Amino acid sequence: MRDVYFVLSPSVLLLDLAGPADALRLAGQQGADFRLHYIGASGAVDTSLGLPLGGLAPLPDALPEGAVVVAPGSTPSIEAYARPEARRIVAWMAERRRQPGIRWAGVCSGSLLLAEAGLFDGRACTSHHTLLERLRALAPAARVQENRVFVADGPCYSSAGITAGIDLALHLIADLADPAIARAVAREMVVYFRRSPQDPELSPWLAWRNHLHPALHRAQDLICADPVRDWPLDELAAKVHVSARHLSRLFRDQAGVSAHDYHRALRLALAEQWRSAGLGKEKAALSAGFSSARQMSRAAAAHD
Repeated sequence: MRDVYFVLSPSVLLLDLAGPADALRLAGQQGADFRLHYIGASGAVDTSLGLPLGGLAPLPDALPEGAVVVAPGSTPSIEAYARPEARRIVAWMAERRRQPGIRWAGVCSGSLLLAEAGLFDGRACTSHHTLLERLRALAPAARVQENRVFVADGPCYSSAGITAGIDLALHLIADLADPAIARAVAREMVVYFRRSPQDPELSPWLAWRNHLHPALHRAQDLICADPVRDWPLDELAAKVHVSARHLSRLFRDQAGVSAHDYHRALRLALAEQWRSAGLGKEKAALSAGFSSARQMSRAAAAHD
């Protein structure tokens, strides 16, 4: 049985806690031996949604061999981590950071707590993209990685935040239990493709959406819903009730990318996901909508 301790700070982000914890719970139903504990510097914490959580166990004096300590993030973290409870958690971590056999994981701003405790010194780490400068300031001896879903370096793990905590939990399940169990949990949670440490935090599925034009969002939604099929510009424009010329201009001016390049980026990302799922290059290319692996390679070269 492997003990997993979720250490909760004030104003904890509920999804940072519930996502990874539920992934581990489901892994237990698939045969993994995880035992979950919820601990804190006080018996109760407030949360991001205003729903208080009570019944927390105190910070343990000793951690069992092979334990995993997970620190979910808080919001607003700059205020939450100035509170006495968070200061006690950092001190508790710092006192145990050299204990062998313990794994440490930070979800979103939880990585800042690990950084303050010195756990990332000499190691690679990451956090939510809005927190990277704070992470660098708190861990000047660390190698802060940008645009990563999560980073694993020795016994220390860190994730970009929010749903990336689920990706990190699936990675831990695969490492500590069985990759087949991680795949089963991903299917149960409707996370069809697990993201890896090499995947960017801001993937093509989320990029180029920082605009407010409804017709362009509708066009992007259509491509995202079925990236395998061909999307002639005339047909796509008709579905969102604008001219092809106007839609082309919207992609260029509002999203900063052409419709063709946007579609190509999604197909390349989909092909990479199929490769990660075990398909060969040719089958992955066909499954992503390319006519062949050769066409996919040409598309990747043009995308770079």
